[in-house]
Amino acid sequence: MPNTVIASLCIVLIVASSCANTAHGFREDSAQTGHAVDRATHRVLGAGAQ
Repeated sequence: MPNTVIASLCIVLIVASSCANTAHGFREDSAQTGHAVDRATHRVLGAGAQ
């Protein structure tokens, strides 16, 4: 294969892995935000019950 094809494939693989890593990070951040909101809601409701 010509060098340009190999270089193009390498660039495509790097971009694809970067996108996958970003999507994974967004998913993790969303899950952590959901848990934080849930804990805060329980604390507020618990404080109001006292």
